[in-house]
Amino acid sequence: MTVDLSGAQWFKSTYSQPNADCVEIAHLSTGTVGVRDSKSPGGPALMFSPTEWDSFLRSGIWQD
Repeated sequence: MTVDLSGAQWFKSTYSQPNADCVEIAHLSTGTVGVRDSKSPGGPALMFSPTEWDSFLRSGIWQD
């Protein structure tokens, strides 16, 4: 699947340090959630359905 990310509004977590390497998230108009590497904003992005993204957030595996 190809998704146009040119108009996506990417953001980092408020827990991120200003100059740290982080992932960025975008809530897309298709309902999916995009995730990309902040060091490579023009590179590939992972796409998650709303159900997948909610499951990830509820899992807590991303927390320290």
